Amino acid sequence: MLRPKRNIYTNKDVGINMQLVKKQMQCIPIWPFYVFVLLFQENQVSLALTSVLAKPHCAEKCGNLTIPYPFGIGRKCYFDKPFEIMCNHKIAYLPWLNESVSHISTNSIKTIVNFVPVPYNRSSGQNVYGDESGYGSNDDPYFSISPTKNKLVGIGCDMFAYAKDEDNGDIVSGCASLCNINYDGTNGSYRAAVTSSSSTHCTGSNGCCETAFSKVPKSFTASIQTMNTQQTTWASSNCSYILFVDKGFSNFTELLGKYSTSNCNIDYYFAAEWTLDWVIGNVSCNHAIKSPKYACGKHSQCINESAREAGGYRCDCSPGFQGNPYLPNGCQDINECATPNGKRCPNNTQCINTSGSFFCEPNSERRMLSKQLYIGIVAASSSLILLAVCLWLCRRLQKRKEMKTKQRFFKRNGGLLLQQRISLSGQSSNDNTLPGLKLFIKEELEKATDNFNERRILGRGGLGTVYKGMLVDGSIVAVKKSNIVDENQVDQFINEILILSQLSHRHIVKILGCCLETQVPLLVYEYISNGTLASHIHRNFSPSCSTTSTTIGLTWEHRLRVAAEAAGALSYLHSCASNAIFHRDIKSSNILLDENFRAVISDFGISRLVPIDKTHLTTLVGGTFGYLDPEYFRSGQLSDKSDVYAFGVVLAELLTSQKAVSLDTNNYDQGLVMRFKSSLKQGRILDIVDPEIVELVNEEVILAVAKLAKRCLKFNSRERPYMKEVATVLDQLRNTRSDVICGNSFQDNVSLRSESSSSYVSDSQIEEKASPKVP
Repeated sequence: MLRPKRNIYTNKDVGINMQLVKKQMQCIPIWPFYVFVLLFQENQVSLALTSVLAKPHCAEKCGNLTIPYPFGIGRKCYFDKPFEIMCNHKIAYLPWLNESVSHISTNSIKTIVNFVPVPYNRSSGQNVYGDESGYGSNDDPYFSISPTKNKLVGIGCDMFAYAKDEDNGDIVSGCASLCNINYDGTNGSYRAAVTSSSSTHCTGSNGCCETAFSKVPKSFTASIQTMNTQQTTWASSNCSYILFVDKGFSNFTELLGKYSTSNCNIDYYFAAEWTLDWVIGNVSCNHAIKSPKYACGKHSQCINESAREAGGYRCDCSPGFQGNPYLPNGCQDINECATPNGKRCPNNTQCINTSGSFFCEPNSERRMLSKQLYIGIVAASSSLILLAVCLWLCRRLQKRKEMKTKQRFFKRNGGLLLQQRISLSGQSSNDNTLPGLKLFIKEELEKATDNFNERRILGRGGLGTVYKGMLVDGSIVAVKKSNIVDENQVDQFINEILILSQLSHRHIVKILGCCLETQVPLLVYEYISNGTLASHIHRNFSPSCSTTSTTIGLTWEHRLRVAAEAAGALSYLHSCASNAIFHRDIKSSNILLDENFRAVISDFGISRLVPIDKTHLTTLVGGTFGYLDPEYFRSGQLSDKSDVYAFGVVLAELLTSQKAVSLDTNNYDQGLVMRFKSSLKQGRILDIVDPEIVELVNEEVILAVAKLAKRCLKFNSRERPYMKEVATVLDQLRNTRSDVICGNSFQDNVSLRSESSSSYVSDSQIEEKASPKVP
């Protein structure tokens, strides 16, 4: 709503004609220019500025109706979907309300509504339709019936028309209508009748009454009751009506002529204007100002609509400005010095206009310097100031551009999605982040990684590249830079943040924070110094399965401990976390080792949280070829047994030092799982086991781990053990002597080499040695 002295919105017919406001502007914020004005006042030129109401390149008119922003015609011409206007044959239409529009102002809109008034049958003493519900004021977050710009109208004799709040029963509007008593000469009787006169007002005694609303509740009912103040024999009005119209409605002659009071005529639809107040959304100014979709432009102020229960806000130009406050530069300075009806300076003073204000400067009679000297001072000062302003503007524009770029990246990289999920989880802190999760800035991580130098790369994966970095406090971190992402990858990225932030386990990688204001999102983890398990067990392995002794990266004790610790971490994810978590991408390259060869599970990008009442999820198949559960690949049903299968592949890698999928194109059988199962079936398991392990480790221990891996690699997921059982068996194997497994010696004297493969330990023998299954 604009100030009265500069109201540019006026009514014409059912539309709005926007006045062109001319104003003289001279906004000179520094003293040398004021001197210049004093010297050359006679050369001032008045600038005519036209108030722009619609967005650039958008239609401003629909017939005689001017459409000011935030309303608009056409794509990208309106602020939000509720403010879209469709123009059809010069008639404005608001799809959000499904109604035609006849007037738009800075805080209200008039719509044309076709409806049948609520009829009351005096003979039966009942409303024909029963209590008729009206509109509510707060059901819509943007539009609500104005309590001050609409009125209730009742038509009929000897009746009381009223509207009642459905929530508490309070009457929010009501009026009484009587009729003139006329003498009927034909039968010598008196009758009360509705008078259809040329009056433009409902007086309450001419069969028509009107009243305003004290308030418009969320929902209300309209009713009519007879007052029995006039004798029944007098009343010729058998039907009364109640309707709601705009406060400016005055065509009661037509209204009284259309509706018959002798019988309840309900076939006539009445077209009337309703005035609706509108706001921007249902949030307060404090929240709106922080939003990227804040509607108020430059030189404007935000005004809370506290009268609405649903809240909301609107915009107004700041004092000293006029125009459309919803456009970025819609509020323009008012030149008070050139306004005829504006403020004036006292005599012997000069009016100087400033941005949003003005001041009065005394006329000096004692000028010691000539005009030429002033011109030189002004010119030199202006040049320096102009240069400084240009440099400042360039820097400001650059910073604003960078800020907008960061905001755009933050939104594209899932920042809003992260805030939404944090809010829904109920774990957010005051700054809407998870406890212990830091939001890093772009410059901090660029400095830490030496601008993501190639020499800092620790590893590459399907979802991104990991760099080693050092923060300003000297701590070493791992920074995961995601690949160029689409929407699916953004969801995986946010999913990894949420999952890792909820986990606290010494064998699960700890997330320290993230950065969302870069072109691709960044995650910051604790630094695990000894690389991946894959880099250790595959470093010097030859896929030809040569029996030649090679130097391996991990001893058998290290391998068994890594397997047990990784199994324990997976068991924690499946059964000990607040919600079960399926990793979906267990592989040797996602198991990290620290300087003490402690195992740490990483890369939760495609992991899934499991509801408490679910045992499996149906998802799009995700994972790494060679580790993918064949049952999950076939059915799309993800379960904890899918991680068990992948862990079985890792066990096979630990035993054989071979890769899950060989890159040797000369080997027709490239899958480790197939070769491993085949060797077990033929009793030739030691032919595929790493030769140095065979030389140093008891054969029964090797067989126990191999049999456990075989159980994990069962095609049918129901035949696989739970991770808790796998972790228990591996912990028992770590605690045994080289010739004892789980505290019991094997009774079978088994030869496991290819030369003597006649005897073989069955699956049931190993299962008898293992702990019972965990349900």
